[in-house]
Amino acid sequence: MLFETLATTGHEEVVFCHNKEAGLKAIIAIHNSVLGPALGGLRMWPYRSEQEAVADVLRLSRGMTYKNAVAGLNLGGGKAVIIGDPAKDKSEALFRAFGRFVESLNGRYITAEDVGIDVNDMEWVFRETSFVTGVHQVHGGSGDPSPFTAYGTLQGLMAALNARFGDEEVGRFSYAVQGAGHVGMEFIKLLREQGAKVYVTDINKDLVDRAVDEHGCIAVGLDEIYDVDADVYSPCALGGTVNEQTLPRLKCKVICGAANNQLADDAIGDEVTRRGIYYAPDYAVNAGGVMNISLEIDGYNRERAMRMMRTIYHNVSRIFEIARRDNIPTYKAADRMAEERIAAIGRLRLPHLGVPAPSFHGRRGS
Repeated sequence: MLFETLATTGHEEVVFCHNKEAGLKAIIAIHNSVLGPALGGLRMWPYRSEQEAVADVLRLSRGMTYKNAVAGLNLGGGKAVIIGDPAKDKSEALFRAFGRFVESLNGRYITAEDVGIDVNDMEWVFRETSFVTGVHQVHGGSGDPSPFTAYGTLQGLMAALNARFGDEEVGRFSYAVQGAGHVGMEFIKLLREQGAKVYVTDINKDLVDRAVDEHGCIAVGLDEIYDVDADVYSPCALGGTVNEQTLPRLKCKVICGAANNQLADDAIGDEVTRRGIYYAPDYAVNAGGVMNISLEIDGYNRERAMRMMRTIYHNVSRIFEIARRDNIPTYKAADRMAEERIAAIGRLRLPHLGVPAPSFHGRRGS
């Protein structure tokens, strides 16, 4: 059954990682390495079953292939999950055991920080492998990726505004921001710095209060965010918030935010287009974080990172052009843009030849 699934999804390799002494149960999925080594984060989550964990890592790794391709990176797509509760199951041994499995792949997979993981956990992984990004700045890392993801989201927003209104001046429009976590708060800050009117909601009331007190936002209820009369709906937390129940309530003309998997399904994406709402595909918009950590591979430079974030404007603009050219919804246009790039590069390379592992310039933990 698993091999049938892999044949359908196009995955190259799935590695099951088990270390009884360390309590490690992890899965690494490499979806596609045509463009380069597979880069994707490590997620720790208390999955209800091993099947659920497999389904998640396959879905996420495929998404990284498309994200990295659209972002213009010379990297393929991969992902890893650890089955466990990040609140109580973390240990040095657990992450070092995981690092050994990453090292055994000889650079085919490069790991990074994701849900349930922080820079301290990455430090333990780094002790066992150099194929890790998102480590502390003292090791040549870039630190917290949230500001970069938010800045990249702003670039995508400007492209979407220009496509819809012919005006990319952010401060002239109003925004309903769902989620004020690390990335959401940074995005809110950027919007307010340009004088935009921002409505905000979050499951954490303290974060909403902070957005109101520090940034001058307008607080609304968790469910009321979908009824706000704003120009842009910006999902920056949970996935699937654009769905059958919420879409009829949205008054926005643009959907653009930092959350992953914003559309509940493809049918919703089609309906968004039918309603004349301009959707900026999530994985193109929120690529700032992965762009940022990708630079750690060759030696991190903040100025170069900020320049790279600005290419998101071009990428999102290109997606709207493809959507108009081919008369398709933007979510399909983003996939087409990724697939065209992978196919073009794939034709330059002989099949079945591995992609050389990148040089990490001696960045090896002790």
